[in-house]
Amino acid sequence: MNKVDDTAAMSGMKDFDTIVRKATLRLCLAYWACMFVADSILSYFININPIESAPFRLIGFTADAMITYAMALLLARMRNLTFTHKALLSVLMTAVVAPVFCVIDFLCYMLCQYPNAAKFDPTYSGYILIESASILFGWSCLFIALLYNFEVRDRERSLAIAREEALTMQMRALRYQVNPHFLFNTLNSIAGLIEEGAATRAERMVLSLSSFMRTTLSLDPMRDVPLADELALQEEYLEIEHERFSDRMTFKIDIPEEVRGALVPSLILQPLIENAMKHGVGATTGQVEIVLKAYREVDCLHINIENDMPMDNMERSPRLGMGVGLRNVAERLRVRFKGDSQFSSGPVAPGRYRASIHLPWRLA
Repeated sequence: MNKVDDTAAMSGMKDFDTIVRKATLRLCLAYWACMFVADSILSYFININPIESAPFRLIGFTADAMITYAMALLLARMRNLTFTHKALLSVLMTAVVAPVFCVIDFLCYMLCQYPNAAKFDPTYSGYILIESASILFGWSCLFIALLYNFEVRDRERSLAIAREEALTMQMRALRYQVNPHFLFNTLNSIAGLIEEGAATRAERMVLSLSSFMRTTLSLDPMRDVPLADELALQEEYLEIEHERFSDRMTFKIDIPEEVRGALVPSLILQPLIENAMKHGVGATTGQVEIVLKAYREVDCLHINIENDMPMDNMERSPRLGMGVGLRNVAERLRVRFKGDSQFSSGPVAPGRYRASIHLPWRLA
């Protein structure tokens, strides 16, 4: 574990300890307040004036509360012990502290009787010892339950953080698969321009590629972007491909203005448009139309990308195009939205291919 992880772990432990201390203090105050009220009611029934004895009992209960708070802090510091060990430690502390409670009770009784002499009653002291042990054991059980609850919640929080980090890493891995795949295809296009003797066009394509890569690498894989921003980025990509296929490619966008503010995962359209370029424009010598359409239907955002495709290619390979790029899109959507998204691709008409995305409707 590196220094950053050590610091984060120590910070997490300090936060946990602070939360436990505050909760323990609140529980301690509430517990002994209830004990004070119960003791006041009991005093009335045994012919002790609860109002006159209140100041002395308040002193005793305050001392008791301080002792039990110290017991709780000791148990909290030993939270790594098993439940059995904590229970045994609670019994041991109860046996040690119960006599102390008896002494405190007798001192309060002496103050209450002053200036008269207080008489020690062994039988009464025995009852107080049993009562103190019961109260202490009840407090220990209550606090162990509280501590266990906080430990479970802390573990759940740590597990949730670990799952979130794992999801982030998975999303990053899927997201960054796009760049090498796209780069490989684009470099092939640049090589083709060079072979054709179009050095100037190849140079412009390299510059466009550099700008596009700089933009995509700065995007956060876990952050969604407005559809309008995603379209602007894809226009940069099309500028790259336009250098090679300007005479055979047309690109149309059919997206209402109110839909352009919908949120989509960054670069989610990149593999789809790239797939249309590769298996549509790159696989034929004729004119190819690529149409990007998006619309809202209730609480769902639908995005379709259609492109012309040679009939012989579709007949030879009905699953054409289900390679790295489209599998990446499907997996990113599955990880990001679980069961709230759908992805499909395939021929929709003779010589026509479509890739479709269905996402939850969300606005920026």
